[in-house]
Amino acid sequence: MINKAIIFATLAHEKQKRKGSDIPYILHLLEAGTIVSSMKYDEELICAAILHDTIEDAKVNYETIKMMFNEKIADLVLAQSEDKSKSWKERKRHTIEYLSKVEDEDILIVFLGDKLSNIRSTYKDYLSIGDKVWEKFNEKDKLQHKWYYIGLVNGLNKLSKYQEYSEFKELVYKVFGH
Repeated sequence: MINKAIIFATLAHEKQKRKGSDIPYILHLLEAGTIVSSMKYDEELICAAILHDTIEDAKVNYETIKMMFNEKIADLVLAQSEDKSKSWKERKRHTIEYLSKVEDEDILIVFLGDKLSNIRSTYKDYLSIGDKVWEKFNEKDKLQHKWYYIGLVNGLNKLSKYQEYSEFKELVYKVFGH
């Protein structure tokens, strides 16, 4: 099933690159899946991490994921998806509020896989180009990103028993300060 998710995600995101780079987007999805697998080896969670942006960014619908994989994977992917008709601030506020209410550890694990991959990439770029890193994002204000990432640190704190959460928190503080 994991190989099927990799192929599906590769095709769904085939023309996409990581923001501000020539790095194929699939590498982010594979990293998210790898992070999830190191926290909890569960094929459905790993598949959901690999597929986490298909609804939001590749215009694949919930029913297709449910049919191709299963309902649990489709539900996990849907839980990661933002409503792109909303503003950046509205989407991020919704995510922070949502995470504060989630009790399902599996949803949080998939979130952390994605967000840890993102902050690793941001930190790497931050080390090489400093605050110019924010120019590649739609939201260019570092303070807005700080607000969001601190909200994620707080919202994902139910995963504090995992080393991956500690790494996430540490990288957020290295990029944004306390």
